[in-house]
Amino acid sequence: MAYKAPVEDMIFALQEIAGIGGLEGDGYPEFDTELIAPVLEEAGKLASDVLAPLNQTGDAQGAQLTGDGVVAPHGFRDAYKAFAEGGWMGLAAPAEWGGQGLPKTLANAVLELFHGANMSFGLCPMLSLAAIEALVEHGSEADRKKYLPKLVSGEWTGTMNLTEPQAGSDVGALKTKAVPNGDGSYSVTGQKIYITWGDHDMAENIIHLVLARLPNAPEGSKGISLFVVPKVLVNDDGSLGERNGVSCIGLEKKIGIHASPTCVMEYDGSQGWLVGEENRGLACMFTMMNSARLNVGHEGVGVGEAAYQTAYEYAQERKQGRAEGVDGPAPILHHADVRRTLTTMRANVMAARAICFACGVAADASETAENEESREAARLREDLLTPIAKAWSTDMGVEVASQGVQIHGGMGFMNETLAAQLYRDARIAPIYEGTNGIQAIDLVGRKLALADGKAMADMIAEVRQTAREARETNDPQLVQIADRVAAAADALDEATVWMVAAMKEDREKGLSGATAYLDLAGDVIGGHFLTRGVLAARKSGGVMRGRMTALAGYFAETSLAEAPGRVSGITRGGDAFLQESEALFGVS
Repeated sequence: MAYKAPVEDMIFALQEIAGIGGLEGDGYPEFDTELIAPVLEEAGKLASDVLAPLNQTGDAQGAQLTGDGVVAPHGFRDAYKAFAEGGWMGLAAPAEWGGQGLPKTLANAVLELFHGANMSFGLCPMLSLAAIEALVEHGSEADRKKYLPKLVSGEWTGTMNLTEPQAGSDVGALKTKAVPNGDGSYSVTGQKIYITWGDHDMAENIIHLVLARLPNAPEGSKGISLFVVPKVLVNDDGSLGERNGVSCIGLEKKIGIHASPTCVMEYDGSQGWLVGEENRGLACMFTMMNSARLNVGHEGVGVGEAAYQTAYEYAQERKQGRAEGVDGPAPILHHADVRRTLTTMRANVMAARAICFACGVAADASETAENEESREAARLREDLLTPIAKAWSTDMGVEVASQGVQIHGGMGFMNETLAAQLYRDARIAPIYEGTNGIQAIDLVGRKLALADGKAMADMIAEVRQTAREARETNDPQLVQIADRVAAAADALDEATVWMVAAMKEDREKGLSGATAYLDLAGDVIGGHFLTRGVLAARKSGGVMRGRMTALAGYFAETSLAEAPGRVSGITRGGDAFLQESEALFGVS
């Protein structure tokens, strides 16, 4: 399968749905919307011509742990060199550190292309970008000068070290220790697991950001600090010195992303330096986590797009059965059920893409909008959409990849097919950077309460406004879509009122409906963005008008049509298993 960058769909989603043009101005003086097409087209060439051909070969070979450390699959080192020399790592980094100062939303769009072409490869720069953000925000001036220029240039890569064998998602249970050396540095000792690209041979240095405890630190998450621990020590003049006491002692054996080394990292008296304040490491790490969560949402979009393209290509080639107007066995694309499945895949990918881009634009605007009121509104929108972008988009990626396997039939169950690989690769995304269950808890436990519920209230009001605008066109297709959008907004409003009350009065009952609530919110917001796309496409005409009308119309009559009936699953679905917990699970 030849991956083709979906540049037209991405430009439309960025400009007409997410409104990236609103970021032009003082906040991003180097940015105007004329840059979007050439940036995506060039990134698309790297994705299609360099990264995609390595996807299946990298999966077959996998990363290897040798006596000299981890070795990436054949071709990855050259591919990474092309990536770094193209300046892709620094697209959104500050100009003072060698970056191009463009919106993060555009950099995230580029990452979608890399994930779609080769998810294993895309994970490496994704973690480096998060490390850059953490050091920009929390690093000392000395740390920034020492590490950022080489991270931004792509000469070095970065990692995020949270998880430990006994801790899992409970970061507060970590045991890695950091002891002061008396010279401003610390001796870091402990073991971390599931460290993506924790070691490799594609760059000359790896900058690890590591959570650890200082002596006499408080218990739990309040006693965690963040440290920068380079693989190779960096001299004051920026040159590389001795190898630090950090190494990969094992590679996890996974069901997917085989080309991406997931490392067990051993820190044996490694020399590190404090980032930010003592015992405030979790707050610093959340800068990385929030960045990574949105990027993982884009990962779901990228893999979903690749699964759609792979299935569409196969449906054109595979002949089976008869179809009207076709002599002999017909390509299965002619069968209505196959077209329905492909439409489901494409509609969900576009909805997720729009959610992620809208979240990115809000994140950018929260830093650069011209006044505090606008920045605060953008912050609320970013906070609301981040767990939805991460969870809804990655669940979508798995489901769309599964549908791609289904279109391939028995061939899709064969390990050597790309359809099977995409399904295996996609499955990790709902798990890492905070499982999707944790995202749902974050949404109902924290985000709905922000500013007395203003974030979701404003979102629902915007959905209803979209429905009104669609109805006012008097276009029969759009009026029908508008009715579904309006009813779905009412359903989300009803579920939100119940959820807010439940989280105050009976938190356990509220949490029992959290995942179902996030799913509904993603459907309604995704349908809203697709409908906005139809309204915008009516003005431009061309193929995009028909495409968006078909996708929004189908989404409205399937996902949105089900929204009213799903409220009871949120408000009453937990009753049975909560009331009968002892019978079901042996707990009271």
